[in-house]
Amino acid sequence: MKSRVRTARPHVNQNEALIFERSTPGKCGVDLPPLDVPSASPAEALGSLYRDGIEGFPEVSEVEVVRHFTRLSTWNYGVDTGIYPLGSCTMKYNPRLNEAVARLEGLATDHPYTPETLAQGCLQVLYQTAECLAEITGMDAVSLQPAAGAQGELTGILMIRAWLTERGNPRRYVLVPDSAHGTNPASVAISGYQALPLKSNERGCLDLRELSEAMTDEVAALMLTNPNTLGIFEAQIQEMAALVHARGGLVYMDGANMNALVGVARPADFGVDVMHLNLHKTFTTPHGGGGPGSGPVAVKKFLEPYLPSPVVERSSDGSIRLNHDRPKSIGRVRAFYGNFGMAVRALAYILANGPEGLRQTTEDAVLNANYVLARLRDVYDLPYPPPCMHECVLSDRRQAARGVRTGDIAKRLIDYGFHPYTTSFPLIVPGAMMIEPTESASKEELDEFIAALRSIAEEIEEDASFVLQAPHTTRVSRLDEATAARKPILRWNPSPRS
Repeated sequence: MKSRVRTARPHVNQNEALIFERSTPGKCGVDLPPLDVPSASPAEALGSLYRDGIEGFPEVSEVEVVRHFTRLSTWNYGVDTGIYPLGSCTMKYNPRLNEAVARLEGLATDHPYTPETLAQGCLQVLYQTAECLAEITGMDAVSLQPAAGAQGELTGILMIRAWLTERGNPRRYVLVPDSAHGTNPASVAISGYQALPLKSNERGCLDLRELSEAMTDEVAALMLTNPNTLGIFEAQIQEMAALVHARGGLVYMDGANMNALVGVARPADFGVDVMHLNLHKTFTTPHGGGGPGSGPVAVKKFLEPYLPSPVVERSSDGSIRLNHDRPKSIGRVRAFYGNFGMAVRALAYILANGPEGLRQTTEDAVLNANYVLARLRDVYDLPYPPPCMHECVLSDRRQAARGVRTGDIAKRLIDYGFHPYTTSFPLIVPGAMMIEPTESASKEELDEFIAALRSIAEEIEEDASFVLQAPHTTRVSRLDEATAARKPILRWNPSPRS
């Protein structure tokens, strides 16, 4: 494999190099027939809103526009192209069945303001999705309203605050392990609490003794990710929950890693009081550029009155309705009732798999991650002992001795035709290489991915500079990431023409 990719940068077609500057005066991408009604000039029709052209805007033909965007689509890498091993992100394959169901007439076209009597099918989808998620987690009630995992976190912590406030003291702090997801401290702060960090022990888990010392009567909750971002299951979670409950606090579980638990273990049985799920991770609704996501919140019975309003419930006559009469609710966290299309896709996935299929996806995801770990631990450093769950974390410690870091390895991996893993996260592992193959990857694909990473490790020993200059086969080489972050170009500007 190594010889196949040790090539120079490919020749870039001149059409590709100039695609963003191609323009010929007078070219037009559309030719409309003459109007058969009286017309007004654009300036008369738009008044002060009218702008007479855009200086330097490309003038191109229809075929050039079509070829431009078609060409760009062939340069993209996506989950339909190959393995997407981003640890902590759970980038699994999105079955086409989900998409077909989400596009059914009546589901795709129903308006949020449709009267409930005419939207019973859509309300049934929401009700059944919530029922399935409650059964999977073991919790008592679910709201599908939050539009993302981070918003689900915020919703859960706000509910904890409301419950404690009703009892006379909202408390001041939330305990957040250093192995938690990065959005947890932000959700805590926005909720009006202060995050207190807890260190992981040598096994990569939360130390029960440290938790006991930190859990005072000023602590509102423990906010735990399980499995944590090291891909390790917090085996003492029941003891942790008992300790927190004994001192008047609640347990919030970040459910972003439910791909390791579905059909095998229920967070409610761990002693969890409230948690969120990520439909766009565990239940195969697509990831998009910042959305659409979905972060349902599941709670124990005593927190149900505080769920965001409205809630979907079944009436005595069997119909489904949205109940807005919720005096203890924390209020809305999202317009209407969340991202409906994501609920449709998730329900299609759950019903298509059934209980046995969902359990198999979990078992396959855990098997794949442990297979990757077993095949790579002799060439990359393993900071915490196995086994892992659905994802594994290695580090660049051995390669760093030769000046090559995790980001360099990731860029070289692109030359082998794979999307990079998550680099430099979690932060408690210097030079982290976080890999989550999910259940979507076959053994054949995993073997190719593993072979690529092993080959890169050999390259570093033979010629580290070659890896430091990667990627070698892409149309764009290494970018100035620091300048891109500090001085982003957020609008199009016409290029000076020679």
